[in-house]
Order: sequence, then C-alpha cells, then structure tokens
Amino acid sequence: MDGLKKILGIVWILIALAVAYLGITVMGVPKLMSGKQEDLVFGIIILFVLVPIVSGGMAIFGYYSLTGEYSDDKK
Repeated sequence: MDGLKKILGIVWILIALAVAYLGITVMGVPKLMSGKQEDLVFGIIILFVLVPIVSGGMAIFGYYSLTGEYSDDKK
C-alpha cells in the first residue's frame, strides 16, 4: 500500500504542474490580455489567488504522500 501511495504522490505532483501550466496559459494570461475590465479582474483572481492555492495544495499533498507522511507505521 505504501508503494501505491508513493506512486500516487508522483501523480499528484504531475497534476499540480499541469494545473499550474493550464491555469496560467489558458485561463490567466489570456484574460489579462483581453482588454475588458471583467476579464482583467477574473484573470487577476485566477493568477494570483486560485492557481497558487490549487496547484500548491496538490503539490504539497503529493510531496507528503511521496515522503511517507501518510504511512500507517509512522511513529
């Protein structure tokens, strides 16, 4: 079971990288460059609030899983 947790930790880190990349390139920067005020506000919220929280949380979860923080035999 610990091997599966470590593999899934790597998967979570890769998903965090994908979410960060897509959040910046697909949702964040194009909204900032559109020129409309409502898109500008949405782009700022995406880039500076949501992307760091979502991708950082998933990366930390994956790191803890990879290092064995969720092991049952931890003392």
